[in-house]
Amino acid sequence: MPVEHYENFPVASLLVPAHLRPAIEAIYHFARSADDIADEGDALPAERLAGLAAYQAELDRIAAGQPPQTAPFVKLAAIIRQYALPVQLFSDLLDAFAQDVVKKRYADYPELLDYCRRSANPVGRLVLHLFGRTAPEQLEQSDCICSALQLINFWQDVAVDWQKDRVYIPQTDFPHFKVSEADIAAGRCSANWSALMDFEIDRATALIKRGAPLVHALPGRMGWEIRLTVQGGLRILERIRQVRGDVFQHRPKLGKWDWLVLAARALGM
Repeated sequence: MPVEHYENFPVASLLVPAHLRPAIEAIYHFARSADDIADEGDALPAERLAGLAAYQAELDRIAAGQPPQTAPFVKLAAIIRQYALPVQLFSDLLDAFAQDVVKKRYADYPELLDYCRRSANPVGRLVLHLFGRTAPEQLEQSDCICSALQLINFWQDVAVDWQKDRVYIPQTDFPHFKVSEADIAAGRCSANWSALMDFEIDRATALIKRGAPLVHALPGRMGWEIRLTVQGGLRILERIRQVRGDVFQHRPKLGKWDWLVLAARALGM
């Protein structure tokens, strides 16, 4: 399953126990297809919102114990029943995707984290429910990892998001570092821009490290899946810092040699 499409979501890799792969694939398919409704193609905003509302109607049927009307949701309903997954977590994802249709700027960091709470954190929590690891500390650690991965995507994709008229850097951060959206439009990587990106990198680094102890709560191969996910996020942040935040000319990606670094670092967690 391609991680490029929705990088902050886990995928059913070989490290995931085989009996859980269908459940994780169903969760991922839901998130990916709903994200496509909100973000892909040339549909009008009203059409996108209507498509997401149709997804929510199916979730409402599942929550009410009624049979869904479309095949993908029949499979999802079975997974939800089998593992007693909270339907609200799926609804939170839809709410975030609908917000992406209409909201293009975030006033401050708390507002951005609230978006991450709905756009990324639900998937981590759903995975924890599959493993029966739902202690408050574990859920909080998962939230930290998922929100950090979402932030990393934002910092990685500043130029990509600008083409969609989206800016996820908090508006309050721009004047503090004496930069503006004009710097994004011009692809201008000044010393001030580099300082802003260092600040955002530090935020995401601190957040993902707060969640990293979660790897010790997850059994076997899934623990390794999360170890590699955490290390992958940290590696992307390193790449951004290495180019002084110039994500306009150098969108960081992981190559085959990076995976050797990730594996070595995961061993030390």
